[in-house]
Amino acid sequence: MERLQKIMAQAGVASRRKCEELIVSGRVKVNGVTIQELGYKADAVHDEIEVDGKKIARENHVYFLLNKPTGYITSVTDPQGRKTVLDLMKGIEERIYPVGRLDYDTSGLLLLTNDGEFANRITHPRHELDKVYEATVRGRMEEDALIQLRQGIALEDGMTAPAGAVRLRFNEKSKTTLIRLTIHEGRNRQVRRMCEAVGHPVRKLKRVRLAFLTLEGVPEGGYRPLTAEEVARLYAL
Repeated sequence: MERLQKIMAQAGVASRRKCEELIVSGRVKVNGVTIQELGYKADAVHDEIEVDGKKIARENHVYFLLNKPTGYITSVTDPQGRKTVLDLMKGIEERIYPVGRLDYDTSGLLLLTNDGEFANRITHPRHELDKVYEATVRGRMEEDALIQLRQGIALEDGMTAPAGAVRLRFNEKSKTTLIRLTIHEGRNRQVRRMCEAVGHPVRKLKRVRLAFLTLEGVPEGGYRPLTAEEVARLYAL
C-alpha cells in the first residue's frame, strides 16, 4: 500500500505536488469513491484509480531535455490558446509534462517527464540543484551590483539565497551587459526580479545549465532523451 499521490505520480499523472492538489480538489476516485484525504493509501495493482473519470495505469518512465524557445508557455495546456512546450515534443506518446517552469519570454533548458517522483526531486528546494542563466541586462553592470547579487537580494517574498554572479561582457552599441547567474531557488521570475532590484532590468534570459546538464548538441526548439546514466545521476544528487 502506498500513498495515493505517490501512485498517481508514478503513473505519470503529474508531479506529486500537483497530484495532491488533484486529490484535495475532489478529482480523484478509488474504486468509485472520491478521495480527498492526502494520507489515503491505495494498492497500485488491485485498486481502480480514476482522475477526472479516466483510469490511470503505470507508464514506462521517459525523460527529455528541451531547448525551449521564447514564445511558448511552460504548461501542458493553455486556456488562452497560446503555444505550449508540448507543441515542440512531436512523436512522444507518453503523457509528459514540464519539470518546473521557464517563463513565456525565457528560453533554454527545460526537462519534461512522466515520472512524478523525478519531477518532485528536481524541483524540491531541499536538493538545491544549480540553475545557471545567461541574462542580457540593461546598462553597464558594475562590481557593486554583482556583489549584491552574490550576497542575496531582498525581494517582496523574502531574501534570496546567495547567487553566483559573473559579468561576461558589456556591449557598447546596445548598452547592455551579459551576465551569468547561478541560483538554486525556483521562485517566480526570480532572476528578472533580482536584476531589476539592482537597477538592471533583463532584456533577454536563457537557462543554459541545470545541475550537470547543458544544451550542448540540442538546437533551439529541439530536444533529446536523457540517458539512463543522467537520470541515475540526477536521482543521486
